[in-house]
Amino acid sequence: MIKKFLTFSFILFVLIWFAFSFVGENFPNFDFEQIPQFEKKFSENLLKEIDRNINTPSPLVSRENSENSFLTKEGVLNWTNIQRDETKSLPALLKNDMLDEIAMARLEDMFAKQYFEHISPEGLGASDIAKDVNYEYISIGENIALGNFKDDQTLVQAWMDSPGHRANILNTSYTEIGIAVKKGFYENHQTWIGVQIFARPFSDCPKVNQNLKTEIENNQNQISNLEKNSISLRNSIKSMNLKTRKDIKTYNNMIDNYNLIVKQINILINEQKELIAEYNKQIELFNDCLQQ
Repeated sequence: MIKKFLTFSFILFVLIWFAFSFVGENFPNFDFEQIPQFEKKFSENLLKEIDRNINTPSPLVSRENSENSFLTKEGVLNWTNIQRDETKSLPALLKNDMLDEIAMARLEDMFAKQYFEHISPEGLGASDIAKDVNYEYISIGENIALGNFKDDQTLVQAWMDSPGHRANILNTSYTEIGIAVKKGFYENHQTWIGVQIFARPFSDCPKVNQNLKTEIENNQNQISNLEKNSISLRNSIKSMNLKTRKDIKTYNNMIDNYNLIVKQINILINEQKELIAEYNKQIELFNDCLQQ
């Protein structure tokens, strides 16, 4: 009887020892991996809203009334570029068909509605027409003149004699021009209206890939969501009370899931750093161009 009792006691001791040994060997001593904090705020380096300069000096009315007045687009362009070259050795402005369209639209509107201003009675100007024709610009300017100027040279010289119009013609940032000239009736008198539209197109500066910005924003949202999930999972792991093998198995699975999430976060963070570096480089080149 005693022998059986001792045998039973020994077996029970072994079972208890084994159980505690199993828990000791399988209960992970888990050090939670610290998720790197991504401190760089790319939003601070995003492309700033461009301050689109619009230069519109006071409208010019001719003091002369030449009987043989005759104006041409080609002549106005030629004399404008001569003035740029001879006055400040500036490169010639390039003729742009879209800017020609804007200039003609402005001219026709002034004759049709009988006003001579940079802004129409509806409150619209060259910049609004530029949007309508999808001409993207960094800066834009307009010279307008009313009167029977003798010829193209006389008209351009009249603009050059006016400080505001001269500034537009000699503006170093402008690279393109559109011109419209036409004779019509204004306040019951037959007269010419001339329009110059100066601009620096958006395409003058290096292109910023806006898809990069979208990708960065999507990555940031994904990182934030994963971080929230990791914090929730980590708190659940820490609060677990392990009593059975099933608890330990669940615990280990949760740790594996946590590590997988952390790995995904770290991969995204590395990708994010590269994307932001490229995007910021493009922004820097673009902003440098704006200052030129």
